[in-house]
Amino acid sequence: MGNRLRAALLDAEEEVDPLTELLVFAADRAQHVRRVLRPALEMGQVVFSDRYADATSAYQGAGRGFAPALISEIIELATEGLKPDLTLLFDLSVDDSTTRTRRRLHTQPGDRLDSENAEFHERVRQAYLQLAEAEPGRIKVVKTNQPLELTHERVKEIVLPFLRSRGHICG
Repeated sequence: MGNRLRAALLDAEEEVDPLTELLVFAADRAQHVRRVLRPALEMGQVVFSDRYADATSAYQGAGRGFAPALISEIIELATEGLKPDLTLLFDLSVDDSTTRTRRRLHTQPGDRLDSENAEFHERVRQAYLQLAEAEPGRIKVVKTNQPLELTHERVKEIVLPFLRSRGHICG
């Protein structure tokens, strides 16, 4: 259900009111927390997730201009307070990101957020960087304006010791 909500929301042809966008993403997140994340964590599994509540703070908070207090309340409601132990923030300038998006759009369809202007994407990027500054123990910034191999090495430098410290891998 959450995937269908998200797909409808990101449809490039759809015009979506910002409040609707915020609430639909929150509904998708609530569904994901209750049906996927919590059950997996209760079984002792390690969970890797692409995007989570920080995306709501960045995109709907900074990007769309909703008040931080409202965003925090909606995130808390949707996630039941569940926060990641580790977050990787893959950072890239808006100019470089736009270039990569244009290349990707030659082979894949874009979504509604791809068509937002540079100012929107800069607000989102700055919000992510502020979150990382506020929570350096949880959020690790990985610069992605380098060859893929170097980005991969940096990710391993962060993730492998973290997993070892939690007893999830040996050696």
